[in-house]
Amino acid sequence: MAYVAVRGGTQAIEASIEKLTYERLRTGRVPDVWAIRGGMRALVDQVMSEASLHDETVTAAAIKQAEGSPEEAVFLMRAFRSTLPRKHYSLEVDTGLMFVERRISSSFKDIPGGQILGASCDYTHRLIDGDLFGETEGDAAEWLSRYLAKTDGECVPLSSFPKVIGHLRKLGFMKEVKPDDGEPRDVTKTVLEFPSVRSERLQILTRGQTGAVTALGYAALRGYGVLHPTVAELRVGRLPVFIPDPFSGTGDEDSYYIGDIRITEVETLVPVPVPLPEGRSEIRFDMGYGICFGQNETKAIAMSILDQCLESEDKRYPTQDEEFVLPHVDSVEATGFISHLKLPHYVTFQSKLDSLRRVKESDE
Repeated sequence: MAYVAVRGGTQAIEASIEKLTYERLRTGRVPDVWAIRGGMRALVDQVMSEASLHDETVTAAAIKQAEGSPEEAVFLMRAFRSTLPRKHYSLEVDTGLMFVERRISSSFKDIPGGQILGASCDYTHRLIDGDLFGETEGDAAEWLSRYLAKTDGECVPLSSFPKVIGHLRKLGFMKEVKPDDGEPRDVTKTVLEFPSVRSERLQILTRGQTGAVTALGYAALRGYGVLHPTVAELRVGRLPVFIPDPFSGTGDEDSYYIGDIRITEVETLVPVPVPLPEGRSEIRFDMGYGICFGQNETKAIAMSILDQCLESEDKRYPTQDEEFVLPHVDSVEATGFISHLKLPHYVTFQSKLDSLRRVKESDE
């Protein structure tokens, strides 16, 4: 955004900020940052993904400051992120090494290692639980004690599993693509220009506003883009991250493990015709890819749909047009541009009124 707030009305602005603090504190109840981090996991994951900054504690503080507004929390996180030094780039991560907590496939009933339902709202009745109104920390501790006793201690994430996509590749059912080992472009350091490359598109989609990415993915499913895809595999788990040796600068052999992050990864399958010699064709599967911080499944699926749409050479629909999709899914850009309409536009509006007055006067 190139817009800045105008100067003037300092006392009124200070009073507005003071009233904002009053509205946050007026009930006398202050949500604890650690309680937000622990009890609002889905919101924390969503804000981290859109802010492209993995820090659960700072994210919880941003949510508290923003009074639960995801768009304001993302704005705060992006601003905080811009102040941080960038000391290292991680090595390329292998999602096949993920410690899987949840793993499902809608393409096959039986997959190597089996389906792992994990933690999900998908299998609940979606009814308000009245017991939550009176739930206490003591109730939580008692439930956890019973659960851990039943599971014989804290649940340990399962080790890595082979990819469903790998099985289809071995069978020759996947569309062949040219390998691209080029250096990824970093959209946080360079201005996006069209035509873009896939690394830029994936970065923007994973940073995209969850609602916007979901809405455009839904539009594509309804007939404005991709054919009906099938989820080959959806994984939620913790992924180890390594950085090169900062002293030697060598490769994987001297890398340092710096921790792990929870991610959601989705690979979807879309049937596409592949031309063969003598004018023939056959159906193979193209893949759409989605990945984002935390357990953020709907967004990751929608991202995989849009990824396949933007890779398509058919540009009939807006969901297949990168110049339509990419600029409009960014949370800060979109909300910032809409919100700037609240700022004073006195001069430009008065010029419009003057033009209307001159037209009316000429007509008379």
